[in-house]
Amino acid sequence: MPRRVIQLLVGLFLYGAGCALTVEAGLGVDPWTVFAQGLSVRTGVGIGWITNIVGFFVLLLWIPLRQKPGVGTVANILLVGTSMQLVLAVVPPVSGLLAQVAVLLAGIVVVAVASGLYIGAHFGPGPRDGLMTGMHARLGWPIWLCRAIVELSVLAVGWLLGGTVGIGTVLFAVLIGPLVHLALPLLDTRRTPRTAAVAEPASGSAQPAA
Repeated sequence: MPRRVIQLLVGLFLYGAGCALTVEAGLGVDPWTVFAQGLSVRTGVGIGWITNIVGFFVLLLWIPLRQKPGVGTVANILLVGTSMQLVLAVVPPVSGLLAQVAVLLAGIVVVAVASGLYIGAHFGPGPRDGLMTGMHARLGWPIWLCRAIVELSVLAVGWLLGGTVGIGTVLFAVLIGPLVHLALPLLDTRRTPRTAAVAEPASGSAQPAA
């Protein structure tokens, strides 16, 4: 339990930090951050605080979907945006294309490792992931369709509000899945060392827990 709690908190802090790096890179961010950035542009409220507020309102959408939040869900709402706001306050502006690409890729890798940490802690999904799984459970739509509808919608609205869409948005979409696929088996708290030692030589590569 202590390991799981620490892993959850570190993962959520790193998730916000990784998102902050992608924002600082200025080459485009993931759909939900585009949405938060657009709202931040329009309201003048920091993007990290907007991320927390959006997470709370997304959680309210769980009610008609009959989803139940876990400790990790609530911690996600409180910590990710706060971490993002803190990191943005201390990281200096990035200039030059090579530096921007490096910071962008570093941010994506940090988000992937952070995802493995907090998902592997098994304290419940984040509010945005829970929204998609709730739609799948209640409406019977495939997960990919639920994700596409939600993320394309928030991406479009965020872009119209002034959020940054660019090559970073594409790279995030392409890279985050494979990177989390690599990180999660290594950080899953339900995967014992004995199980890992037996499974890995047989398969030749780590696979995510079911």
